[in-house]
Amino acid sequence: MRPGFFYGWAVVAVAALAVLVAAGHRSVPGALIQFVHRDLGWAMGSISLATALGLVLYGLGAPLSGHLMDRYGPRRVTLFGLSLMTLSLGLGAFMGELWQLHLLWGVLGGVGTGVVGSVLGATVANRWFVRHRGLVTGVFGAATSAGQLVFIPALVAWATGAGWREASALMAGVSLLALIPVLLFLKDHPGELGLRPLGAPAGMPPMPPRAEVGVMGRAVRTRTFWLLAGTFFLCGATSNGIVGVHFIPYAVSCGFTPTVASSLLAVVGGLNFVGTLLSGYLTDRYDPRLLLALFYGLRGLSLLFLPFADTLEAMLLFAVVFGLDYIATVPPTVALTADSFGRQNVGTVYGWIFAAHQVGAALAAWGGGVARDALGTYTLAFLLAGGLGLGAALLSLGLRRPAALAS
Repeated sequence: MRPGFFYGWAVVAVAALAVLVAAGHRSVPGALIQFVHRDLGWAMGSISLATALGLVLYGLGAPLSGHLMDRYGPRRVTLFGLSLMTLSLGLGAFMGELWQLHLLWGVLGGVGTGVVGSVLGATVANRWFVRHRGLVTGVFGAATSAGQLVFIPALVAWATGAGWREASALMAGVSLLALIPVLLFLKDHPGELGLRPLGAPAGMPPMPPRAEVGVMGRAVRTRTFWLLAGTFFLCGATSNGIVGVHFIPYAVSCGFTPTVASSLLAVVGGLNFVGTLLSGYLTDRYDPRLLLALFYGLRGLSLLFLPFADTLEAMLLFAVVFGLDYIATVPPTVALTADSFGRQNVGTVYGWIFAAHQVGAALAAWGGGVARDALGTYTLAFLLAGGLGLGAALLSLGLRRPAALAS
């Protein structure tokens, strides 16, 4: 090992690769749904049900993953999740029945990506870092964005050129290859190498204490947990739920071509990469409660503006502002979770907070479609989402940061 090099950065690189691959795997249904529909003749509703099942299990995989990582370490859990992803897409390349789609893309894919993509970054950041903890959390958020930006066009190109089965098999190969660096280089905690977390104060043990038995029983009795879960519920509703699902059809309804609409969403993804890294940097230096209020407030204002963005310039303005705080809420939320409930319990507690995020996303995705069908426009849906964003900003100001940070 190079003198002066902290091995935690290698752990971050390997774990970020796993998160990137999980994000790519999570993009498979959206990228390949049209190809499967055309080839096998299955109804879009039936295929979408498998996708919805995967999203629900992705959210429920978070508390499961957090509990397992707190108890057994992130290495074994990450290997398990990547193995499920490989199995999901490897067998998915040969599916010919609807029940196989629901089992492989829905159940195996949802659990596999949920186990890896939800709390791995939070666990690694809090086990290996005291200094730069927010920045490291931001790196994992950026890895999620990068996975979507890299793999969505790649999957579409593979499916167009070779077929969706071949694209599924290629993605399974990517997941399989990702197992190798995880197996070789991912360590559970600094104590394995005789190290201490970077920036650890005197007296902090190199290995975090075992996860507290019954920590969720304690957490759910606190105001802080419900405020974090509530704001993250609203975060999911105002990001993945309403914009992630409905932005492209909304832009098309405004007269933009599908290519322009998807390009605008790509701008959101690109700015999200920058915004999440910046959020991590700021979380290390400023009160995360105020950062959450700022991020949610900007998001709410941008969503209130969206129904009136009828020109390309206005749409670009929305994409820039919204993109900069699309996942920027993650680093301060993780920091407050660790400070309030202990870094040894981050996986478990943040897992349930993340599950609330996915419930909010699912409800907004469904509600946005219902509003569009009933009213013929997305205006009310986006205005309500903007109000929810401002509400999340106010709730964030009600959070209390512990005077003495939890260990």
